[in-house]
Formats: sequence, C-alpha cells, structure tokens
Amino acid sequence: MKQLTTRGRHIAKTITWRIIASSTTFLLALFFFKDDPQATEKATGVAITEAALKMVFYYYHERIWYKFNLGLSERNPEK
Repeated sequence: MKQLTTRGRHIAKTITWRIIASSTTFLLALFFFKDDPQATEKATGVAITEAALKMVFYYYHERIWYKFNLGLSERNPEK
C-alpha cells in the first residue's frame, strides 16, 4: 500500500470523518424537519453547508495540532 504524505493523510482523514459526521447531521436534521414537506431538501442543505465549513475547519485544526508535539514521544519526519 502506498504511503500518503502527511498532508495527504490529513486530507484523507478530513474527508472520511466528514462523511461520518455529515451523515449524522443529515439524519438529525431530517428528524427535526420530519413534519415539513421539504424535510429532505432542508436536511440536505444543512448537511452540505455543515460539511463544507467543517472540512476546512478540521483540516486547519489538524495542521495546527501537527505543529506541536503534545503527547507524542517521537514523530516520524515527513519524507
């Protein structure tokens, strides 16, 4: 299996986490809008907006954490 660069790994983690988190958001929004005839459209809008914003926030959060060694005994240098 090919190794990802650190940035590539951060991007992959960001995307896979957003799929899980946005699916949860969609289901919650669908539940909250369940009596609305446009529940699916509204839940989709909430999930898409939330995903776009939070992917950006998560990526930069991950990159900031990467700059610090807090809790790491050693770090593999980027190749």
